Amino acid sequence: MSENFTDRELVQRVQSGDKAAFDLLVIKYQHKIIKLVSRFVREPSDALDVTQDAFIKAYRALPNFRGDSAFYTWLYRIASNTAKNFLASQRRRLGDVAIDSDEVMSREEALGLDDVATPENILAKDEVQHTVFETIENLPDDLRTALTLREFDGLSYEEIAEVMECPVGTVRSRIFRAREAVSEKLRALSGE
Repeated sequence: MSENFTDRELVQRVQSGDKAAFDLLVIKYQHKIIKLVSRFVREPSDALDVTQDAFIKAYRALPNFRGDSAFYTWLYRIASNTAKNFLASQRRRLGDVAIDSDEVMSREEALGLDDVATPENILAKDEVQHTVFETIENLPDDLRTALTLREFDGLSYEEIAEVMECPVGTVRSRIFRAREAVSEKLRALSGE
């Protein structure tokens, strides 16, 4: 089967019973979905499990996919909801879940911490990183999700609105509030 089919054509083929067409959709989007899920789920093996669950849910729901949104936006919504459900079950079981430290927004340039690698600058850089992690981790789910989809996954406001099933204005507001929360913590850290 050719990999030059559009998502819409592949979805129609799956809806007609062609299971191999879904394999092409998985191949096309698996890395993006793993990356998305990894923003929510810290442990790599758990992220892979959640990704697999998301694809299974998408496959089962595909007969009801109407094409009102792009397939990948629909898939992102399923994956982010699956990740959030996983985190909710983990919180009930384990208590606290953190965001992966590899995905912190870089602020060292703004604070001039990248100039010289002195022990003081390294310590200050670590403190900035920790503050950003902690702030993002403690954001309400809706703010954290909107910020993650925008900053880490590069989705447009319109795509985030589809994923989060809310108006674009709400997405803009959530991202603004999330950025403000991070900025406020960093201003407090730098003494401004």
